[in-house]
Amino acid sequence: MRPAARPPHPLLTRASDWLLRQDAQPPAPEGYYETPPPAQTHKHAWWQVMCLTGVDYFSTLGYQPGIAALAAGALSPVATLVLVLVTLFGALPMYRRVAQESPHGDGSISMLERLLTYWPSKFLVLTLIGFVATGFIITITLSAADAAAHLIENPFLKPALQGHQVGVTLLLLTLLGSVFLKGFKEAIGIAVVLVTAYLTLSLLVIARGAQLIAAQPELLGNWLSALTHGYATPLAVIGAALLVFPKLALGLSGFETGVVVMPLIRGDASDTEAHPAGRIRNGQKLLTTAALLMSAFLLSSSVVTTLLIPAAEFQPGGEANGRALAYLAHEHLGNLIGTAYDLSTTGILWFAGASAMAGLLNIVPRYLPRYGMAPEWSRAHRPLVLIFLLISFAVTAAFRANVDAQAAAYATGVLAMMTSAAVAVTLTARRRGHRRELRMFAVISAIFIYTLGVTIVSNPQGLLIALLFILLVLVVGVTSRVNRSFELRVSQVQLDDTAVELLRAYPIRPLRLVSHHPGRSAQDEYHRQELRVRQMVHLPDEQPFLFLEVELDDASEFTDVVEVRGLHVGPYGVLRARGSSVPNTIAAVMLHLRGRGAPPQVYMRWTEESPLQLALDFVIGGRGDVPPLTREILRRAEPDRDRRPIVHVGG
Repeated sequence: MRPAARPPHPLLTRASDWLLRQDAQPPAPEGYYETPPPAQTHKHAWWQVMCLTGVDYFSTLGYQPGIAALAAGALSPVATLVLVLVTLFGALPMYRRVAQESPHGDGSISMLERLLTYWPSKFLVLTLIGFVATGFIITITLSAADAAAHLIENPFLKPALQGHQVGVTLLLLTLLGSVFLKGFKEAIGIAVVLVTAYLTLSLLVIARGAQLIAAQPELLGNWLSALTHGYATPLAVIGAALLVFPKLALGLSGFETGVVVMPLIRGDASDTEAHPAGRIRNGQKLLTTAALLMSAFLLSSSVVTTLLIPAAEFQPGGEANGRALAYLAHEHLGNLIGTAYDLSTTGILWFAGASAMAGLLNIVPRYLPRYGMAPEWSRAHRPLVLIFLLISFAVTAAFRANVDAQAAAYATGVLAMMTSAAVAVTLTARRRGHRRELRMFAVISAIFIYTLGVTIVSNPQGLLIALLFILLVLVVGVTSRVNRSFELRVSQVQLDDTAVELLRAYPIRPLRLVSHHPGRSAQDEYHRQELRVRQMVHLPDEQPFLFLEVELDDASEFTDVVEVRGLHVGPYGVLRARGSSVPNTIAAVMLHLRGRGAPPQVYMRWTEESPLQLALDFVIGGRGDVPPLTREILRRAEPDRDRRPIVHVGG
């Protein structure tokens, strides 16, 4: 006799319950069909939500001027001007259109998803999620690394923290993960305080730098001489700036986050989920204001840091490396204000990681479980937080918490998201016949494709990291889809009036259904199928039944609403269902039709193809070996054998 299984330890049970606990929705009747989440309450002013996305966008000021000076040298302000022009006349109009087309927080991914169908749509989304994961994970690690650099270079903390860049970064990441594991609340209130303090102090530093430049005109003259010495003509300066501009692409981050947080924006009282005009208008205000503010700060900070900081200080090991504005704050405003700037920069950089983590926790549950391409526990936030935290630890260790070393991977992820958005709005304009917008967005798409291409060619390491993330997403997604194929996968079953009439007219119980191919709809075909079934299972002539047919729609969909139509074909009654998988649809219809008496029964014939071919056909095409698959789905959905519908199979 087998020994009884030992119950899990109470501590393990409590830990598991805490880890997987989430704000679950109440189950639907019968406990099989998923309940759609309720509409989210939109209660924040657009400028407050701008601060939430701004902790990602504005925090790049902490390291962008230093990276720009390191990449472009004296050309940094001109290259930054190109970045500003691309921001205002490329990224901004593009994402204003994304906000209009996707106001529910799906971002540009949903636009591309709608433009394609079937499996190509799903694999495109998975690929884009890989790039999104690259951008957000590197945002977390790069921001934490730069926050650590600001703490370590502070004159009051430097003696104790010097040489512990990786350790301080891992500590900040651990703190970030702990906050999300406990429950991340009041994010917008914290973001407003951090952004206000950070931009105010940044403005103070830049204003002091502008005052110093005005007092020393030779600084501007020296910079112009350096440009003249390095480049023969103004056209050469512009050409060089265009070539180096892709290395400054980090300053474009934040737009995708801006559209992801749109559901938090308060709209008009007349807004509906289908037509949230007020939310769209306020979302576009958010994007425009953030872009204008960031453009002004990027250009002015690039000028003052390039003119006031010696070039050697931007190099690795230099005091301005990754913290150019902080260097100016300490150098020209004193250590007290410099320390305040370090603390505000550390806070906003750390919170930028929180913004990226929130983006990941929004994107992954929004797409992967719906595709069946993530385990069920991925709907809970805490396991995802632990996974993202472990990945962040690995990335930090691999890059030794070096800000400059992560820049290429960050730029690749950000530019891939923005390029996909540009292509999405271009294809949408083409589909709708808007020629003027088509030409404009086609040019913008070309700019971002060029920028992404140059970034990848100049530093392919970023693409390799992105490909690792994409491979990870694909492996997890495909494995999960295979493992979850035996779930019921139906959110609702809807019967039309004729189907209800046929069921009400059925004289006795149990309800008997005969599986039939929907393409063979002539009365003679139904008659031949009736004879085969009655001979196969010795069903008496007086025993009535209904034919059940399944029409496949998009087999790549995982969760589906099954619509059932009733038909009369001569003396036969037919229930014709439409779903994404034949076995799952049959199982869902039988569970839906189950009354209080004997459960319904279905009669099928064995399939002739090879088992491997049938297995692939089930996972990819939604068919497969229907009888055993239907029975297995029913067994998993209904553990009570007395209430489980019955599957009969014959030769």
